[in-house]
Amino acid sequence: MSNMVPMIRFRGFTDDWEERKLTDILSRLSKSSNNSELPKIEFEDIVAGEGRLNKDVSHKFDDRKGILFESQNILYGKLRPYLKNWLLADFKGIALGDFWVFKSINSDPKFVYSLIQSNHYQKVANDTSGTKMPRSDWKKVSSTDFPTPSSLEEQQKIGSFFKQLDNTIALHQRMLDLLKEQKKGFLQKMFPKNGAKVPELRFAGFADGWEERKLGELGSVAMNRRIFKDQTSENEEVPFFKIGTFGSKPDAFISRELFEEYKLKYPYPEIGDILISASGSIGRTVVYQGEDEYFQDSNIVWLKHDNRLDNKFLKQFYSIVKWQGLEGSTIKRLYNKNILDTDISIPSTIEQNKIGMFFEQLDDTIALHQRKLDLLKEQKKGFLQKMFVS
Repeated sequence: MSNMVPMIRFRGFTDDWEERKLTDILSRLSKSSNNSELPKIEFEDIVAGEGRLNKDVSHKFDDRKGILFESQNILYGKLRPYLKNWLLADFKGIALGDFWVFKSINSDPKFVYSLIQSNHYQKVANDTSGTKMPRSDWKKVSSTDFPTPSSLEEQQKIGSFFKQLDNTIALHQRMLDLLKEQKKGFLQKMFPKNGAKVPELRFAGFADGWEERKLGELGSVAMNRRIFKDQTSENEEVPFFKIGTFGSKPDAFISRELFEEYKLKYPYPEIGDILISASGSIGRTVVYQGEDEYFQDSNIVWLKHDNRLDNKFLKQFYSIVKWQGLEGSTIKRLYNKNILDTDISIPSTIEQNKIGMFFEQLDDTIALHQRKLDLLKEQKKGFLQKMFVS
């Protein structure tokens, strides 16, 4: 390997990195135990790609047998390594299932933990044997040379940098999870439960009972005219969405001329209308923002209604609704009748608007934290590429 320095490194370090076999910087532990007083770790306990636990395992005791690990040992999921099940342990326990357990030797544990997340290691670990149940090949991985800083101090700086970044990502994830739980709680309390006339929690100044109606009494289902495949292309002006690309990248494009013709002659959403997926991921919603784009006929529908319904309120109702006729059914499609027969409780339009605005602000806060979290994950991905030699 000709270039033995990473693109980004800490100030004060100029020496080339040296190629070392994986077994020169870590040992693979294999001591087994079924100690019922030690917590157990399984694949399902780890958030894939994030190296954190999704539950408290401190009391997850049983007598199943696995590999014993200590604090600062590294767990690496060798089964389907593309799932990225890895963990730097900060407690003593037992790894159950297809884990390798690593102990760093003559190297910093946090650096080694970062190394196994790097592109170079992942490429080797994903050169697997088996098709249905692919597993990393220890012979390949252990005999591969990995560029490594000769300075333990540089290793420690790299390891600490990524540990701090992981902690920041985990903090933002916890904040995001908390916000989502808060929203879930507000939805439960700010909409009436079955049979109730009023919700548990509401804004001051509102005391009247909510009115029970069916969506069909308040509006009608609308949908675009069907677009056929021979009417689409890859290089026209207006994006065209099918159910599979709904809310993301367009499936294809249609001409401006066809778009203007169909938009004029047939139903077309207005700004603020809530588009609903009627097949596939049934009930997924996207708010139409006014862009020039076209949607696939009865797979994507919306409720055409008057001013008795506030769209911001309606969006939140859609997030908790149990569609009429779908619960406990094998139906794989949301038909117009299912929508129109669905019950909805509504307060005055003023109260609807206050509820809708409250949740819109909460959704905006959640979206902001999600963007921050996504950015941090992308930054970590970039640092892994540039702070290790590929």
